Amino acid sequence: MTRTLRMLHVAMILIALTAAFPPPASASDETKSAEKRAKIQQNTKEALAGLFKESPKAKELYGKAYGYAVFSNTKVSLGLTGGGGSGEAVVKGTGAKTYMRMGTAGLNLGLGAQKYKVVFLFEDSISFKSFVDKGWQAEGGANAVAGTAGANADPSFRQGMAVFTLTDGGLMLQADISGTKYWKSDDLN
Repeated sequence: MTRTLRMLHVAMILIALTAAFPPPASASDETKSAEKRAKIQQNTKEALAGLFKESPKAKELYGKAYGYAVFSNTKVSLGLTGGGGSGEAVVKGTGAKTYMRMGTAGLNLGLGAQKYKVVFLFEDSISFKSFVDKGWQAEGGANAVAGTAGANADPSFRQGMAVFTLTDGGLMLQADISGTKYWKSDDLN
């Protein structure tokens, strides 16, 4: 075996070992993750307080809900839209949390950026677990889940969940969340 082949062989073994046994997370990484989780938890408290202030009916639904998820998102539009954010899904009975991510993409004629929060209320454990374990993707019909009337609509569970979007201007029941995907966060759980 030539020297070059031996060096290539050793390099491949080192790469394989590095992939199989990644270095442990540093204290700095763990601190950053803890800070991110704390910020997500604070965003959740603020979003729920804002939602309950805007909609007493949403507070009633929350009382009946098995669990909830709250995401803080930023969406930018420059012909193409894109955005991302993070949040948590929480089982009300136990307080068990699953940290999640979201991403959105699409086409739009507008220009600008928008920060908003999305609150999901889950009617039962089946809809909650499906959201957390399989993720969820809002397609063109996402408005039907969120509600088809304006902010004065009577919110209710549809297909096991109710979706509310909060902006700085308040509650929007008919918000465009199409083209958005939600999934578990590998680095925060």
